[in-house]
Amino acid sequence: QVQLVESGGGLVQAGGSLRLSCKASGRTVSELIMGWFRQAPGKEREYVASIVGTGRSANYKDSVRGRFTISRDNANNMVYLQMNSLTFEDTANYYCAAQGFGTTTFDYWGQGTQVTVST
Repeated sequence: QVQLVESGGGLVQAGGSLRLSCKASGRTVSELIMGWFRQAPGKEREYVASIVGTGRSANYKDSVRGRFTISRDNANNMVYLQMNSLTFEDTANYYCAAQGFGTTTFDYWGQGTQVTVST
């Protein structure tokens, strides 16, 4: 089992930056794909970014590419999401997720951290 705890959310003005952190515990996640998702009020949860176990490759939702950067520190079982040039449309609850062991799906989820961007 893997437990994920997010932190770093908050209130920021449009154009500002935030860095989200995700701490994994229970089992090492160094070989797992890790991702960030978000859910805005009244909307479905959506994919934001993901990173492979080595950290050498990452993918992003089109609307955040060039503004957000996902990274990981396997030595400390941490995953990060650096968010720059934030807009009101980035307002959402952000969730950290981990691929399941031996699966291709995100099976482990954190409780989320709220990001609110004011105009």
